[in-house]
Amino acid sequence: MHDTDILISGGGVAGLTAAAAFGTRGFRVTLVEPTPPVTDLATPGADLRTTAFLTPALHLLAEAGLWSRLEPFAAALQIMRIVDAGGPEPIPRMTRDFVAAEISDQPFGYNLPNWILRREMVARLADLPNVTFRSGLATTALTTRDTEARVTLSDGTQMTAKLVIGADGRNSTMRQAAGIGVKTIRYGQKAVVCAVTHDAPHDNISTEIHRTGGPFTLVPLPDHQGRPASAVVWMERAPEALRLATLPEAAFQEALNARSCGVMGPLRLVSPRATWPIITQWAHRMSGERLALMAEAAHVLPPIGAQGLNMSLADLTCLLNLAQASPETLGDAAMLQAYHRRRHTDVTARALGIDALNRASMAEAQPLRNLRALGLGALHAITPIRRTLMKAGLGLG
Repeated sequence: MHDTDILISGGGVAGLTAAAAFGTRGFRVTLVEPTPPVTDLATPGADLRTTAFLTPALHLLAEAGLWSRLEPFAAALQIMRIVDAGGPEPIPRMTRDFVAAEISDQPFGYNLPNWILRREMVARLADLPNVTFRSGLATTALTTRDTEARVTLSDGTQMTAKLVIGADGRNSTMRQAAGIGVKTIRYGQKAVVCAVTHDAPHDNISTEIHRTGGPFTLVPLPDHQGRPASAVVWMERAPEALRLATLPEAAFQEALNARSCGVMGPLRLVSPRATWPIITQWAHRMSGERLALMAEAAHVLPPIGAQGLNMSLADLTCLLNLAQASPETLGDAAMLQAYHRRRHTDVTARALGIDALNRASMAEAQPLRNLRALGLGALHAITPIRRTLMKAGLGLG
């Protein structure tokens, strides 16, 4: 008898979602996470980033008993606006809107603060008697054979499982234990993240402003103290990002307003700042013996087009379907080979596509910035191409 059907290593947003989804379907699940999730914005260490769930993910979230908890805190993404400010002066010179209503009666997706996601997801797990959340413990070693996986935890105990899901981040212990390598592309970039309020309503528009260093993105949030609010993801060369993150608040706010090109009116900082390294990375394989990799253990992308977590949820959907189709063979070689086959090509293609977009957004030379603007205008102007790009971004094409 195995200690659990599925052991999930990593309790970030992807791991929590996986635990809720498999638990709701009746599997015995143990979730292991070394850092207790911070579920209050005022607590030191709160994750200041936000996550955009694209609309195709909502069925999965609803089925896992999560969407009813998350919907009251979500801001809809109805329009993806791209602003080119790559001219000699930092002012908008081209604005193009990609409108969800062109391809669907639903928004592109919904944006939520990560700390709220963790709070509501942890509460959902508490409602599932077949899910055990072991917070404060890490997975340290993995040994496998045909019939089971044995995982060693940081307190010295061991657990057996039919299937181990590695959702333990870009430096995944489970991936390394299985000897699965990665392809990593480094840009010398970091993202500065924070939350702001502004005078102009965001009207459920996610606005991505391109100049140099990487995109500056304003993502809709619910109102903050009665004022329109957005999450900021500001990608820059690493030295500049670190300089910005340590500026006095008044100086940072001045830089923030200059980089936003005034598209939302004056921005006011309403949260601490944090920085995150930007890389593209994907695993050589999505699976090993009794092990499936998902989320950042399998792929890491720059925060462009809300692809990161939504690729993770595509991983999860694939695993759920394979597990449900044949629960008695959960975690066997045929299931995991099928998982690798179905996901790896898509993961690699999307990683390379986002890599190309990020490189274009970093352009500093004026001719390259002009070429980027021409490309944006041309792609947007041709209706079939515009709609195809939107569907592809949602994973529908």
